[in-house]
Amino acid sequence: MIKRLELKTSARTQLVDITAQVKGILRNENITSGMAFVYVPHTTCGITINENADPSVKDDILRCLERLVPQGDHYRHAEGNADAHIKATLVGSSVALIIEGGAPVLGQWQAIYLAEFDGPRKRSVLVKIMTS
Repeated sequence: MIKRLELKTSARTQLVDITAQVKGILRNENITSGMAFVYVPHTTCGITINENADPSVKDDILRCLERLVPQGDHYRHAEGNADAHIKATLVGSSVALIIEGGAPVLGQWQAIYLAEFDGPRKRSVLVKIMTS
């Protein structure tokens, strides 16, 4: 089964916590055990898991990626968003989640994030669920 989340980002770069939406899919589909693959079908954003307790971690991640791959550097890609493509490649387009007890198995401080690098835009997130 594949479920789709639709969301709109509000900044050029941001980490959007989608943990509640993923948990909502599992709850609505009554999924108690299995695997979920969370994937973005876009080339300028990614999916990652990281800390959700301290908002400065999100800022640090985005700032570090900007330092590593600055916007407006001398890239060959003509659309002006080459940095977004590179950042998305570094972050990755999917994560795999273990599902137990009706929820993704995450560490105490972890959350699932859509990593936007070329917003604001409308984005889709696909969640493929495999039950056991």
